[in-house]
Amino acid sequence: MTDLQETTENEEIDQTKIWHKTACVLCSANCGLEVRIDDREITRVRGNKAHVASAGYTCEKGLRVNHYQNNTSRLTMPLKRIEDGSYIEVDWDTAIQEISNGLKEIAEKYGSDKIFYYGGGGQGNHLGGAHSTATRQAYGITRKSNALAQEKTGEAWVEGQMFGTHTHGGFHDAEVAIFLGKNPWHSHGFDQARRVLKEISNDNNRSLIVIDPRRTESADLADYWLQVKPGTDAFLLAALGAIIVNEKMTDDAWLAENAIGVEEIKTVFRDVSIDDFAKRSGVTLDQLRAVADRIVQAESVSTYEDLGIEMGPHSTLVSFLHRAISILTGNYGKQGALGPHTSIAPLFNYSAAGREPEDPVTGGRIISGLVPCNEIADGFLSDHPERSRALFIESGNPVHSLAESDKFRQAMRKAELTVVIDVVHTETTEQADWILPASSQYEKAEATFFSANFPENTFHLRQAILEPLEGTLSEPEIHSRLVQASGVLDNVDLVPLREAASEGLDAFAGAFMSAAMENPAVSEYGAVVLYETLGKSLPKGKEGAAVLWFSCQMAAQKYPDQIRAAGYEGEGAGLGNNLFKAIINNEDGVIFTRHEYADAFDFLTTPEQKINLHIPEMHEAISQLDAAPAKYTSKDFPFVLSAGERRSFSANTIVRDPEWRKKDKEGALRIHPNDALTLGVENGGRVRITTHGGEAVAVAEINETVQPGYVSLPNGYGLSYSPAGGDSEVVGVAPNQLTSTVWRDSIAGTPWHKHVPARLEAVPR
Repeated sequence: MTDLQETTENEEIDQTKIWHKTACVLCSANCGLEVRIDDREITRVRGNKAHVASAGYTCEKGLRVNHYQNNTSRLTMPLKRIEDGSYIEVDWDTAIQEISNGLKEIAEKYGSDKIFYYGGGGQGNHLGGAHSTATRQAYGITRKSNALAQEKTGEAWVEGQMFGTHTHGGFHDAEVAIFLGKNPWHSHGFDQARRVLKEISNDNNRSLIVIDPRRTESADLADYWLQVKPGTDAFLLAALGAIIVNEKMTDDAWLAENAIGVEEIKTVFRDVSIDDFAKRSGVTLDQLRAVADRIVQAESVSTYEDLGIEMGPHSTLVSFLHRAISILTGNYGKQGALGPHTSIAPLFNYSAAGREPEDPVTGGRIISGLVPCNEIADGFLSDHPERSRALFIESGNPVHSLAESDKFRQAMRKAELTVVIDVVHTETTEQADWILPASSQYEKAEATFFSANFPENTFHLRQAILEPLEGTLSEPEIHSRLVQASGVLDNVDLVPLREAASEGLDAFAGAFMSAAMENPAVSEYGAVVLYETLGKSLPKGKEGAAVLWFSCQMAAQKYPDQIRAAGYEGEGAGLGNNLFKAIINNEDGVIFTRHEYADAFDFLTTPEQKINLHIPEMHEAISQLDAAPAKYTSKDFPFVLSAGERRSFSANTIVRDPEWRKKDKEGALRIHPNDALTLGVENGGRVRITTHGGEAVAVAEINETVQPGYVSLPNGYGLSYSPAGGDSEVVGVAPNQLTSTVWRDSIAGTPWHKHVPARLEAVPR
């Protein structure tokens, strides 16, 4: 902590010259940082060369984290909405008790399953969500969702049936790296992304393949850039797969040993209209054949899909198609190819893949327990007797980040109780009945569960580098108070566990296991029990990391040999304890498992423990592509808008101060010169964008990287912010003022943020 630094015998240390180790919280890469602090200002930032994953790498965004930490939107006291719509400050005890009473009243009146939980963490904070499990258990909350359900659930649905686990590419070693609807130059997605892109681009023996409608920074480095027409990725990949099958490029010997459903998927690909699909995609047959040849000649191929296809037509099918191509060419479980990975805490549960329950109100598939984001508002606004009645939001801004913002506002106002936990005032807190102020991500220990490396995987627990802002609490503390207010821990004696924790981890492990066997509440509300017992024995600021002790114990049971191979000693609980100690004490992060590539097949939980290519719903979807439209534009809406492009200074909604951006201050609409000429739009002029979901006015940037008929807006703009703490200002366009919940994937219900039919008009000066 910055106020606890020791001094030497002869002189006082200049606090402003100390480098504190932490991490960037602006994207899922979470690159390690070192920062200097003066009072509460982060004055200097550099990459942490000792960081276990990023090794000193950072991009321009990470250097601006002070704009996240210090801004005028911080919340400092619990707020309660009163009848006139304004807010009053209340003390924490009152807020916790009234919220607890409100949740109980909803449960008694309608059933606890009518309480909906959204969120649980952003790009840099997952420990709060880990503690929310106890709160949800205490109040019987079963309906839930988060941003993954507008991005990754289609992918999870495919991976659950194909592998039974999550997979990730080995891009640092891949001979061929393929990116679909992804621009790693800005969106990262793996460690040291720009370094890796440059290495591949500069190596004559390796190839970079980018499939994207726009000539992105990554496409500029590519050996093969396939400028697919917006929304036609499924046609392109189906044609590519058909070429590989029809020209007998598949690795049949490998497939016979490692996959099932091979002949079924080959039969489907043989019926694909290759010429027609290539024309629909806008990519020539020669380009597709060249890419097919490069894939089959390579020793290793890794693919990465991202929001460009996950938020567009046929997104779940695309998730299947590129993985099917990888498997048909033998690219799994070897260096540089697709592989599984370990987890301190997994983000998805694949146990019900392909057998998901349906939401009782909307009928949508609940993949990995998550209600599709495009259906949450409908679940409140419906007259269905099973509709949701209360909404609990944590570390999320769904009013801004989910489709059709105004619809979500209506849903929040219809709910009988809404609670939001956040660090700052947001578009979502503006609609809440209760607002609970959380300490920032640099004022408490934090971590994420994104790491997906193989054969070695890493984990980094960040220490607190600042004292919590007065009036705020960490999410673990908030959840602890809510759980205790519910009364479910009234019969749990925490004193013996605290005493055992003070004696050391070995004593605590035995005491915790015994207590859990004697009283089920100890494990049912385990995150809070750990926080209130083991957490009190951890260094100041790291109390919320106690929940990781149980995660380490689970990892030690699941991967004992691989944890020992990573350098940890012990058996059973002792092994888990040693891993936990390493995580708690290492500011640079740790390698927590070390596998061999051959172990990749041990992760498969599919029939016969082989890769499963027989997913009938996907086979049918490929067959139905013949009759599917190649475009969704019309005379009234002739353009395709990509709403939420990643750029140099976009970071979801976590940085609200627009002054953090060194360029693209207003978040320009990128438009092709030919379209600008036709519309009479000048560079820097104003353009009115109209969609099925709404309209907005943006500044124009005439840009040749987009193709005619295709325009893009960045994510993270259109946030309300008051530079001086007075009336709020809005800079740029909020993308979800233009999107619609109607446009969604037929399987996963994920939105079409990156494929919005739109009309453009020049706004006279």
